[in-house]
Amino acid sequence: MRFSKVIGAVVGVVGAALIATAAPAVADQVDDARVGVSAADIAQPWLEDTATASAPDGEVTVQQTAAGAVKWFSDRRGSTAYEHYCERAVRLAWARSTHHASAIDHWRSSDGARHTTGTPPKGAFVFWNISQWGHVGVADGNGGFWSTGVNGRIGHATSTGYFGSYLGWKPGNSN
Repeated sequence: MRFSKVIGAVVGVVGAALIATAAPAVADQVDDARVGVSAADIAQPWLEDTATASAPDGEVTVQQTAAGAVKWFSDRRGSTAYEHYCERAVRLAWARSTHHASAIDHWRSSDGARHTTGTPPKGAFVFWNISQWGHVGVADGNGGFWSTGVNGRIGHATSTGYFGSYLGWKPGNSN
């Protein structure tokens, strides 16, 4: 009789633990389904930094290419996860270790030469002065760019004239 009581108690505790851990996931799924929110819409980009990989000594080991930075954006086409985080999006696309507080800070920084004329090469950072924080995207090499804020999400525009107050471009890099 004692043995069955012990087994019953263990099963009860394990079952309660499983139910407790499953309940939040079910509640989240129900809430998301009710309001029609997709996984891309509820991503928390400020918590993920998957485009960079650090070695044990802290050195950044991933170096991105211009094609890879453009692919990062095209793979996320339609996502709203990075709205109002354009500088973070280009940093992740390029797997950069350098952080800037805003796009306008990046433009004004000594981090790369500023160019105000010519077609930005593929992967170049392209900048606009559309708010106190500015805006930045990644050039496609054909006069267009990939960015957040294209129709309210990550998208492609065929001209840097899409946003007003175009500032210019800086070479893209994984610094």
